[in-house]
Amino acid sequence: MADDTNPKDHPTGNAEKDPHDWTTGGEPMTGAQASYLKTLSEEAKEEFDDTLNKADASMKIDELQEKTGRGR
Repeated sequence: MADDTNPKDHPTGNAEKDPHDWTTGGEPMTGAQASYLKTLSEEAKEEFDDTLNKADASMKIDELQEKTGRGR
């Protein structure tokens, strides 16, 4: 029997995807990621790493949001 589940029926069902599974995760971070990450890094008094790729930048943003309280 075929799987009748259509992901388009639940468009947010897979919205939380592991950054390591992103097809573009190895690409350089976006400008928006860089800007937000720089702000979070300054608030957390951490060094801003401009060499992160999209996936690593996303995970660092999550980490710094927790550290700074912006993730609440």
